[in-house]
Amino acid sequence: MNSKTIANGILRAIAIIIGVLLLLYFLFKIQSVIVYIIIAAILSLIGRPIILLLRNKLKFLNTIAVVSTMFLMLGLLTGLVFLFIPLVLEQGKSLSLLEVDTLQANIQDIFTQTVDYFSSKGIDVLKELESINFVSQFETIPNIFNAIIAALGSLSIGLFSVLFISFFFMKDSGILKQGLLTLIPNKTENRFSNSLETINDLLSKYFIGLIVQITILFILYTIILLSFSISNPIVIAFLCALLNLIPYVGPIIGAILVFFLSMISNIGLDFQLEILPTSLWILFFYGLAQIVDNFISQPVIFSKTTKSHPLEIFLIIIIGGLLFGVVGMIIAVPCYTALKVILKEFLADNKIVKSLTKNI
Repeated sequence: MNSKTIANGILRAIAIIIGVLLLLYFLFKIQSVIVYIIIAAILSLIGRPIILLLRNKLKFLNTIAVVSTMFLMLGLLTGLVFLFIPLVLEQGKSLSLLEVDTLQANIQDIFTQTVDYFSSKGIDVLKELESINFVSQFETIPNIFNAIIAALGSLSIGLFSVLFISFFFMKDSGILKQGLLTLIPNKTENRFSNSLETINDLLSKYFIGLIVQITILFILYTIILLSFSISNPIVIAFLCALLNLIPYVGPIIGAILVFFLSMISNIGLDFQLEILPTSLWILFFYGLAQIVDNFISQPVIFSKTTKSHPLEIFLIIIIGGLLFGVVGMIIAVPCYTALKVILKEFLADNKIVKSLTKNI
């Protein structure tokens, strides 16, 4: 091997490294576009069964079926917003957020009761609060407002982009598939195409299964909150149900939220005899709803939609969380499902793959 060959090899390696770095930098700069494409792809998967129903059963033209599906999804979203905003405003009124004097009196009342309660247990709350620098926390308020304004601008652009991309993904379901196939060698194109069809079917069922799971939890939470006469239970139940989209972490956040809001809803009552016991009972029944979800709803829904054993799903979510945090937990099941389908197509004779993909 002469020096010219070695030099060419080194230059080629440097060129590959530079190319990879430039590609990563490019992907980093267009990360928002990638997010729009992913969200649009998810929406197209969710809308796919509706489009097929309208097109095959009701004999709609493809474009009309797509437009009808998008209007249906937008109608549901708009309905939730119009339902949600008035309820939030009403919740705000019930919390006296619009009456400064009443709010101050209520906060002072619950603070006094809280201090008295913990003092009876030997805990000096006031001493602990003295060590916290509250002034520094208010310095970030202008930055928060600026971030909110910027987020609203980005939200409008993002919403239009997602709707535009979703329309073409739904209208031409093969556009994303063809884009992926251009990156695949010709000799494996047919096998990869078969994998994509299976992945589309499984992920469509998976996302619809998520909607069913959230709906079940929403109904359970609403019943619990109604039983304890908590103000505006639909808002709280809806928020807590949505948080379950984040595996394991979301339910914990939901528990804190439902506990806090149930306490706020009972402001003015005796803290030790009314507020705390009611909130603890609500938290207890919230835990029972989570048990129903974890041991009945999730195993049944996910095993039927992803063709995976509940233990598989549990381990994959945990591994995704350890590797990539909360985002990893959310995308773990879809990515694992897609990986299983691809492995079955290309490594069907492998013993491990055969065991994992026997139900697909």
